[in-house]
Amino acid sequence: MSSTAAMTADLFAENGAYQPLAARMRPQSLDDYIGQQTVVGHGSPLRRALERGQLHSLILWGPPGVGKTTLAQLMASYVDADFLSLSAVMAGVKDIRQAVDQARQSQYRGRKTVLFIDEVHRFNKAQQDAFLPYVEDGTVIFVGATTENPSFELNNALLSRAQVYVLQSLDEAGLLRIAETALQRFGEGKQAQPQALKRLVSAADGDARKLLNLLELALQLAERDIDDAVLEQVLRQSLRRFDKGGDDFYEQISALHKSVRGSDPDASLYWLCRMLDGGCDPLYIARRVVRMASEDIGNADPRALTLCTNAWDVQQRLGSPEGELAIAQAVVYLACAPKSNAVYSAYNQARKLVSERHSDGVPMHLRNAPTGLMSDLGYGQEYRYAHDEPEAFAAGESYFPQALHGTRFYHPSERGLEGKIAAKLNHLRQLNAHAEWQRYPEDE
Repeated sequence: MSSTAAMTADLFAENGAYQPLAARMRPQSLDDYIGQQTVVGHGSPLRRALERGQLHSLILWGPPGVGKTTLAQLMASYVDADFLSLSAVMAGVKDIRQAVDQARQSQYRGRKTVLFIDEVHRFNKAQQDAFLPYVEDGTVIFVGATTENPSFELNNALLSRAQVYVLQSLDEAGLLRIAETALQRFGEGKQAQPQALKRLVSAADGDARKLLNLLELALQLAERDIDDAVLEQVLRQSLRRFDKGGDDFYEQISALHKSVRGSDPDASLYWLCRMLDGGCDPLYIARRVVRMASEDIGNADPRALTLCTNAWDVQQRLGSPEGELAIAQAVVYLACAPKSNAVYSAYNQARKLVSERHSDGVPMHLRNAPTGLMSDLGYGQEYRYAHDEPEAFAAGESYFPQALHGTRFYHPSERGLEGKIAAKLNHLRQLNAHAEWQRYPEDE
């Protein structure tokens, strides 16, 4: 986002309006732009196109503070195009039409127009459709910025007309360069120890705008140099980036789930603490942990589900921090437990079969006969009460509709308790096979 040759604007713009440090640090060229080397670094396809004065419609997808708006402005300058900016939070179809009219006027004068729409995922379908014709006929070069996954939030029609570029959070080295440059250019002689800048970088969490805002606040509070006392005031209210409805939310819960499934208790604890540190509701995590117990452990260790529901109950009853510790205990147990998704797979297969197949009637011998009429009609006849059979098992009996006889969904693993379940089921199937042979020996 920021640069070593940033704009030399003073604290106030020409019209006397205050300019935040982040605005004063905007770069003037791609050579000054820090980060996103795979997208606009030397030799990248987009960089080569821009240097030829060419630009296509595109979408910049990345977390806050990585330079999406700055990059859009730089791209417009490289292709010598007018730059029109709309925020999807505030703008509507009327604003889009006004921008298109302005772009048409520029087109008559032989100039191109970049229409930049920030947070484009906030536009509904009608709003997204409103500017599609003008993207197609070249009235505007569309550049959208979003923090959300475009494949979920944007129309297919728009996605098919715009190339998606993924921007990454800035690394520590890049953020340090930004902070050092900003301090040198706008620090008014104030200094900061390297460790202090590293604390600011850590608090920024990959967000260059947040870093510059924190640094600006520190400069305002510091009488001389930025010391620990100043940093404590600046960082007191600083929170990690965690969008409770966005990609960070789902990516981190996915990482937690996959770490548990991968039997890594340490990584599991890390992602749990990342979510809690970011402000995620512990009860949401507790609910997801219960699902992990059924989906990834299942009958390999049935105690896992009980432990997880107990942790959920502790969180509801006691709150934090006791509840969070109980959830951590459950997460570690799940990560260390034997794994099996046999029940999860069996359940999904059964649901799929039921949804795709017609409704088979309940076999007569499995029907209850509470009335004489139903008994006369054959309800419940020839039903074998399992407790009266050897091993409490009616060998050869079928509990499926006739057309589904022999169907199997559940294939237990050999891990944990499920290994014993598998052995038991294999034994019962041998009894079934022997009973079938005795009933129909000519089939052998």
